[in-house]
Amino acid sequence: MKLRRYTDANEYQADVLDILLEDEVRNNLPISILVDGTRNNIADWLMATVTDDFGSVLLVVLCTKPFPLLICKRENVLDNSSVVFLAKELRRIGFEPPGILAIDELAGCFAETYCGGTTISSRLHMTMVLMRLDRLSEYKKASGFCRMLQFEDLSYTPAWENAFCVECRVPIYTLTESEERIKKRLGMNVHYIWEDGKPVAQAVFGRNTPNGAAISWVYTPSEFRGFGYATSVVAELSKNILEGGKSFCCLFADASNPASCAVYHKLGYYDICKFSEIKFDMEY
Repeated sequence: MKLRRYTDANEYQADVLDILLEDEVRNNLPISILVDGTRNNIADWLMATVTDDFGSVLLVVLCTKPFPLLICKRENVLDNSSVVFLAKELRRIGFEPPGILAIDELAGCFAETYCGGTTISSRLHMTMVLMRLDRLSEYKKASGFCRMLQFEDLSYTPAWENAFCVECRVPIYTLTESEERIKKRLGMNVHYIWEDGKPVAQAVFGRNTPNGAAISWVYTPSEFRGFGYATSVVAELSKNILEGGKSFCCLFADASNPASCAVYHKLGYYDICKFSEIKFDMEY
């Protein structure tokens, strides 16, 4: 096997995008990074493939620090020897990913090999369920209505998104950073607010793939939970995505939060697989 590293993002995309599209839902995160993502600090990225002795790609590998390493194994690859090879090669060349985010089995295999016999420790950060929706189910609509993000919403949405980050254990943005990110969504028909006398929930069209879209930033403040607001705002966004021509919607849900998962299941989302995020720490 061979590890091939790329320094040109366009060349990398040309070589791996069709491979990632073989399983568009499972690979929605790296696909969206390559298709829609900004390419800042690319010198810190790891863009690579693991190939067999005949040049066929076994793994697509992407790490955009400070975010975790993403590895995508092709469906016709039967064992995890390519994952073991990748972990050993990254140690050999001195590339230090902050963690790994991959399908459960692959994440565990990589972490065990990468950390084995070293002073690097691993810890499971979270497990997520990847879900897909092809057709929206009937559901009970909450009181209130759905609308697009407005400028006035910038007074509270950065705090909502910071609270989301804390609850979902993902990197936290400063309020200023969050405000700048949210401003870019104004007029873009991607950030939905559910209002019932006051704003009570939100959902965002977060990532784009050729045939689908990923929903993220689903948040309801604690005092407004239990009224079906999250269900309704996610339903409205999902419906508009599908009616807009996409074949599917997908999202990641916290596997340890059955209430959150139930919100999506009642709308017709179904489980695809589990992803694990494992973080690495250097012990001195």
